[in-house]
Amino acid sequence: MTTNDLESVPDSVENRLLAANVRPEGWQNPAPAERYNLVVLGAGTAGLVCAAGAAGLGARVALVERGFLGGDCLNVGCVPSKALLRAARAVFDARSGGGFGVVGGEGVGADFGTAMERLRRLRAGISRHDAARRFRDELGVDVFLGAARFTGADSVEVAGAQLKFARAALCTGARAAVPAIPGLVEAGYLTNETVFSLTELPATLAVIGGGPIGCELAQAFARFGAQVTLVEPGGQLLGRDDPDAATVLLEAFRREEIAVHLGTEVVAVERRGGSKVLRLQREGTLFEVEVAGILVGAGRAPNVEGLGFDQAGIAYDGNGVTVSDTLQTSNPRVYAAGDICSRLRFTHTADAQARILIANALFKGRRKNSSLTIPWCTYTDPEVAHVGMYPAEAAARGIEVDTLTVPFTEVDRAVLDGEEEGFARVHLKRGSDTILGATIVARHAGEMISEVTLAMGSGLGLIAIGNTIHPYPTQSESWRKLADAYQRRRLTPLVRRLLAAWLSLQRKW
Repeated sequence: MTTNDLESVPDSVENRLLAANVRPEGWQNPAPAERYNLVVLGAGTAGLVCAAGAAGLGARVALVERGFLGGDCLNVGCVPSKALLRAARAVFDARSGGGFGVVGGEGVGADFGTAMERLRRLRAGISRHDAARRFRDELGVDVFLGAARFTGADSVEVAGAQLKFARAALCTGARAAVPAIPGLVEAGYLTNETVFSLTELPATLAVIGGGPIGCELAQAFARFGAQVTLVEPGGQLLGRDDPDAATVLLEAFRREEIAVHLGTEVVAVERRGGSKVLRLQREGTLFEVEVAGILVGAGRAPNVEGLGFDQAGIAYDGNGVTVSDTLQTSNPRVYAAGDICSRLRFTHTADAQARILIANALFKGRRKNSSLTIPWCTYTDPEVAHVGMYPAEAAARGIEVDTLTVPFTEVDRAVLDGEEEGFARVHLKRGSDTILGATIVARHAGEMISEVTLAMGSGLGLIAIGNTIHPYPTQSESWRKLADAYQRRRLTPLVRRLLAAWLSLQRKW
């Protein structure tokens, strides 16, 4: 992965501890073993799980990282972003508590610098799990810091050392994709790889991209008091998600005074005095937005450059490394996991694929990536979580769908919490309770999607969820309500007549 010393900015106790754990100064690479069972390239989530899991099973393992161990998730992704989002939510809750009897909340101040110090402190503490010395001393992994390059079908070179392997795991991840907008580089911009180094809040911020990263950070910065403009070329926020879910989020953004420009392209960027000016175009009309900072959240690009894939016979393209359903590359000795090869670029996907890789690469397993049931969540407020198919995907496979929705206005706990704006939705195979997919929009949707994910992965239908007793009052009752709605649909006029006849007879006995 491409994480570099940007994580040590600013120079602070927390960042020095982070670096000591995941990029120790003066680290001495070990003398290579004669041959490794597994050489792992990249120490993000997939790589760390591969290395720790394989070593725990007795394999001789080498782990190679050119940046910071922990990858994007620890250093510039999940961990710092969720720390920032939680702080922003605390500010929002304090300011918007009037309806709950909180007095004077509107005037509550927000200290962005303190929130960022907390972020750095928590990240440094969590980094001990990914520490180079832990992998070396506790797990028995040979940790090599430096850039790796394949020198043949069964060998890589790192820092002048040759590592021979029986199998290799490609886990080099992805980085922030930057669109080719004229003037953007010259004007300067932030990505997820640099934004968490900020110590001061920009007064005005333009966010390019309305995907998960753009939406999460746009809302966080707005809650701290920045004037935020979000620009998205597509017709909705979170383009791959349910349009109704995107509408709920758009309404929330507008209530929080985030200026959202959908169907809008950034034509060019220029510096004007101390500001940055974005030239925007929507439906043929040009207009400008002037800001202090720009954050690019326009997707991810796989890290495939400079790795010597041609020397190892590994096929790849702009989407990453090409793998089979068993995660094997075109080189039968080399497997891949995580963002380098996955369409769903999430930490939990990388973790799950790493476990498949270990079984298949080292123990001749035949576990399949296609068998995974992978949920995802965007951690805005409300959160948007989904698992499985949407109706259009099912239709493309020739599957007819029944869709059931329960708005949170009908869920008592959501009403009591003042969180009625969301909904729970399930897509069923027509005529059955087989769950094809589900979406939930709620403040804690990420915590709630796993119930349906478990059901789908275990071959259980919606009736099984309905038969499960849920504590009252909870928002997870929405799943039981969906099951009740399904059962009511089964009560056809014919069934009603038969039941009525039976009960009529029963009264005469």
